[in-house]
Amino acid sequence: MSQSNFIVRKVAVLGAGVMGAQIAAHCANANVPVVLFDLAAREGDPNGIVRKALDGLKKLEPSPLATRDRVNFIEAANYDQHLDKLRGCDVIIEAIAEKMEWKRDLYAKVAPFLGEHAIFATNTSGLSINALAEAFPAALRSRFCGVHFFNPPRYMQLVELIPCAGTDAALLDNLETFLTTTLGKGVVRALDTPSFVANRVGVFSILAVMHHTQRLDLGFDAVDALTGPLIGRPKSATYRTADVVGLDTMAHVIDSMADTLVDDPWHKFYGNPAWLKALIAKGALGQKTRAGIFTKKGKDILVLDVKAQDYRPSAGAVEPEVLAILKLKNPAEKFARLREHASAQAQFLWSIYRDVFHYAAVHLGSIANNARDVDFAMRWGFGWSQGPFETWQAAGWQEIAAAVKADIDAGRAMVAAPLPAWVFDGRTGVHSGEGSYSAKTGSIQARSPLAVYCRQWFPERVLGEQQDPGITLFENDAVRMWHTAEASGRDIPILSFKSKMCSLGPAVVEGIIEAVARAESGHRGLVIWQPRPPFSVGADLLAAGQILKTSGIDAIDKFVARFQQMAMAVKYAQVPVVAAVNGLALGGGCELVMHCAKTVAALESYIGLVEAGVGLIPAGGGCKEFALRAFRAAQGTANKDPFDFIQPVFMTIAMARASKSALEAKELGFLRESDVVAFNPHELLYVAKAQARALADAGYRPRLRPVAIPVAGRNGIATLEMMLANMKEGGMISAHDYRVAKAAATALCGGDIESGSLVDEEWLLAVERQQFVALLKTGETQQRVAHMLETGKPLRN
Repeated sequence: MSQSNFIVRKVAVLGAGVMGAQIAAHCANANVPVVLFDLAAREGDPNGIVRKALDGLKKLEPSPLATRDRVNFIEAANYDQHLDKLRGCDVIIEAIAEKMEWKRDLYAKVAPFLGEHAIFATNTSGLSINALAEAFPAALRSRFCGVHFFNPPRYMQLVELIPCAGTDAALLDNLETFLTTTLGKGVVRALDTPSFVANRVGVFSILAVMHHTQRLDLGFDAVDALTGPLIGRPKSATYRTADVVGLDTMAHVIDSMADTLVDDPWHKFYGNPAWLKALIAKGALGQKTRAGIFTKKGKDILVLDVKAQDYRPSAGAVEPEVLAILKLKNPAEKFARLREHASAQAQFLWSIYRDVFHYAAVHLGSIANNARDVDFAMRWGFGWSQGPFETWQAAGWQEIAAAVKADIDAGRAMVAAPLPAWVFDGRTGVHSGEGSYSAKTGSIQARSPLAVYCRQWFPERVLGEQQDPGITLFENDAVRMWHTAEASGRDIPILSFKSKMCSLGPAVVEGIIEAVARAESGHRGLVIWQPRPPFSVGADLLAAGQILKTSGIDAIDKFVARFQQMAMAVKYAQVPVVAAVNGLALGGGCELVMHCAKTVAALESYIGLVEAGVGLIPAGGGCKEFALRAFRAAQGTANKDPFDFIQPVFMTIAMARASKSALEAKELGFLRESDVVAFNPHELLYVAKAQARALADAGYRPRLRPVAIPVAGRNGIATLEMMLANMKEGGMISAHDYRVAKAAATALCGGDIESGSLVDEEWLLAVERQQFVALLKTGETQQRVAHMLETGKPLRN
């Protein structure tokens, strides 16, 4: 079973619980047909359990479905009637409850129905893969492995892949390739040890936080203030994360570690504290029961006070001196200051870092193939900005090692287990350009040579790894035009923006125009790609505000006109310009995308014309493009009326709606059906350059400019205004919302002219620019823009 001929035509998921249903949903997102199994219902529809789970998918937020219709591509099945369907599935993912005996019983039932080359993977968070494999017939064990998705599967990057003793090596390669490219995941190959890699380190880090919270008598709210974004962790920090996960689930994981890690030096800490047991006993399980460590009363957030055994207002704050330390740029200085400071908060932070460093070093050789896998597991599975070994290395390896050893020797660490000898062998860290240290083998391990990773030209790096920056063709303060180092990449250069959030100010606009001209004169295409998201948040409002303040409204009109010229230069370039989108592409960023010959978008791309949120309308060609697309779409209808296509677009623009996925962006019209959705964002540049090259190889020419575009005109505007009048009367929109939306209607309908009038693109651009400038003159819009710049939030006035 070689990589070259392994194709996943269909997937089966066994178990329609929270994880199973969402894994099935993500397969459907990726256009992989999927059969979702569960027990036959005792009454009514035999597939009732699965159908209830599918209905539940539609209600979850954030949605596991990239578009609502994806649920229709999940086939409901039950074990009593449909096991024959397994024969046509290439990958079977078992995701039933974490009970060894239940899983073994299911394996005995399904094994006779597996296809000849099917991969069978158990989605477990910690049960022994080898013990589970024993329930499989010996002849099938080579096709058995563990696969651990993190919740929610669509959004969490990490998947741990765990072989059993007899798993076929080529099978693992094939499954890793499928998980990486088709489902867009970051795969870490884990060892068959309890809780694998991420949960082993991550849950211990939570236990360390709990221990030192109690030891230093800190409030849960203060600890969450300390263990969130200030130290590169998610906003939900520690205790809010526990509430979101579910306190009962957390307790189960901790109990499981206590049962399976009896020889671990930290075993005595694998226990649920009394306050956690008490919350669970009274049914306060966290977010799902609306009460846990935190609860809400009206608009107020309350936090559990352990001493009072009651809730109090949540008001945890970081002490000013500790905050000043955390803001230090030098990691070595930061850790030294934390160690030295007498504050309980400072000592808490040093303690939780020290104990995780200690734990990860002691267990590295038994839980992971190398230090890189630990760091990626914590980034991808727990949302840390740096893994524990990266953090340690950045702060000075030997200095931190000495400090940890001193605390161990003095009895200040959680346990007395010594640091392993490899920590002190003169090293400056565990990561380098050659690879990452493996305590298991005592050697440096390079990255995986698997062919799928050749598609990731700029993969995520750990500290100490070097990335070839490519060769610069031209660069200024706003943009960089460059190509990859290999000779084969020079025909399709790359354009990247250097502005904050890749916003489109005057300098970036000029840079795009120059890059297109350079691509036309010496290359076969151009890819617009950012090394990290977002693609672009749109026009630079701050720069626009400065232009308005210093040079007046005429200067704004000229800037918008120049922006439109840029968009048209992209659209009618003599070489294909391809947008490679990851993350936000809003406002002018969306308009840039709409003018490219092709777009390759990562699944998690959020695209939209959101100008109405600041009291403006799209004026970089967005309204013009939708008017033109409505005309083209209408050509295939009997009455050839573009208005039928304009109406839904109008509501999307008026409500400042952005897509919640790249697939939804196609439904909303921001992307074309022919645009490509790539599930792994690290493969985006590879795919985008291939698309540009394919267009060039096919003799690319831009479409001829349309000279006679029929528009909806004043009849269309009047019809849309009727909708607005009803919304205003119902209190759904303000008077200024009405004015903004009418401006959008005017631009989409081609201006206040006779319906059916024939215009060209320049006319449409002029109309949207006039409407944009007129809105910017109003005090209400100026207030909205100022409020957005000050707060980052829209103002309703």
